[in-house]
Amino acid sequence: MIFNSPATLVKYIRDGLVEEQHFGYILVSNKIHIVDRIGESGNYPFYLRSCAKPLQAALIIDCGLDEKYDLAEEEIALCCASHAGEDCHLNIANKLVEKFGISQEMLRCGIHEPLSKTKQKQMLLNGENSTVLHNNCSGKHLMMLGLCKMNNWDTETYDEINHPLQKMIKDKIYELCQLKKQYPVTTDGCGVPIYAMPLENMAKGYLNLFCNNKYEKIKNAFLNNPYIIGGEDRTDTKIIQNSKALVAKVGAGGLCIVVNTEIEECLVVKISDCNMKAREVVTLEALKNMHWANIEYDNTIRTIHGKNVGEIVAAL
Repeated sequence: MIFNSPATLVKYIRDGLVEEQHFGYILVSNKIHIVDRIGESGNYPFYLRSCAKPLQAALIIDCGLDEKYDLAEEEIALCCASHAGEDCHLNIANKLVEKFGISQEMLRCGIHEPLSKTKQKQMLLNGENSTVLHNNCSGKHLMMLGLCKMNNWDTETYDEINHPLQKMIKDKIYELCQLKKQYPVTTDGCGVPIYAMPLENMAKGYLNLFCNNKYEKIKNAFLNNPYIIGGEDRTDTKIIQNSKALVAKVGAGGLCIVVNTEIEECLVVKISDCNMKAREVVTLEALKNMHWANIEYDNTIRTIHGKNVGEIVAAL
């Protein structure tokens, strides 16, 4: 039976009045069972979106892409990233273009302006146009092209669901997430197939990846390169930077997944209306409640003049 009943997770309060609410789910799990949950999602499937990136990147190790091209940790990190399009990200992306022997024109993720507001302003002042490498998914697409080159697969159709690469990615995700049945598949914002699954299986996938010695390079890429994983004002970067053993990844659709690699437990947050501020508030409050990390954030509601008129409260 498929059912879901989200819980109230965030309230925006002005002078004692609840003006805005955000609903969703929180799940905490280890490799064996669910430890705790708020909101009942049952076996309802949600799309992984960019939370799939480290799972997709497991093929870097499986196929030996890391060894063939002598990939540095920061390069592996970019392959897993939803980066903000800053200079540090573009520099690494250009290195991967050169290593894989490809061109920017081969990437099929599309062009959008960098997520970094600072970089946007800088480019506007300099009269620069965005390129495909500013796309937050460019690292993933570079990895995919690298795998195609390595395996002599067609590089023009690598984004299609029946391409050998995408079939291999699906098999890997289903293996790591211990999926026993078929769930919906759609096309992600950057044009490649993306799969749905219950939140419990997302947690299993992350634990089977980040708590597995085989994929230690991916874990270390996260722990040692938090700014490459996200960048300016990105929630996953804040979490990794302000902890010793937490890896984190955000995804569109209100998702954030955090693994405590020391105790091998996983936190999954899903905000029903996909609000990014609500996602950050809930995730950081959950980490504080579980004593995994104590990361400060601004919960003040202000007018455009800077006057404090309310607060954002996590209702956990």
